[in-house]
Amino acid sequence: MNQQRRLTFFHAPNSRSSGVLALLEEIGADYELRVLNLKKGEQRAPAYLAVNPMGKVPALLHGDALITEQVAVYLYLADLYPAAGLAPRLDDPLRGPYLRWLAFYGSCFEPAVIDRSMKRDPAPAATSPYGDFDTMLRTLTDQLAPGPFLLGDQFTAADVLWGSALAWTTGFGLVPSSPAIERYLQAVHSRPAMTRARARDAELAAAQV
Repeated sequence: MNQQRRLTFFHAPNSRSSGVLALLEEIGADYELRVLNLKKGEQRAPAYLAVNPMGKVPALLHGDALITEQVAVYLYLADLYPAAGLAPRLDDPLRGPYLRWLAFYGSCFEPAVIDRSMKRDPAPAATSPYGDFDTMLRTLTDQLAPGPFLLGDQFTAADVLWGSALAWTTGFGLVPSSPAIERYLQAVHSRPAMTRARARDAELAAAQV
């Protein structure tokens, strides 16, 4: 891993990149913040499309390396700062479960939530990436039930991702809340770095018109 750790982070408040802002706080990263105003369509302006042609946040620049796609950003940052302890090492028995739950977010949870929010039936079971919504959610909440975090007592970058995702999806009624989810969100969001990130994001949002 490149030891020159200065990062450029492209962020829009109240978006999927808000969780990455929290992760940067958790790991104590050295970064330059570039804020985009989604209300003004800055993510579709030529200047940003030259960075990420998909016009999405989050995005990171680390030297010549461009890192996009939410889960890739979490993986990259947690491995870039191993001293923060937010990514189990390769020889840790928790490494596989950690990767599983990061991948589950993008491959199962988001497609299921989007289909449900759009009132679309899932694809046939043989071709659906998540099967059906209830099975997907039950698989997740069964994992959360023992607590306090996804992997038990060990807090990881996966919890920053899921803490952010479950906060906004339950907040907007896209995912039904449950005691397991509520306990989990309390455990994640009571961390000082998460509190600082929420306050910073609210300041950035308030500054945009």
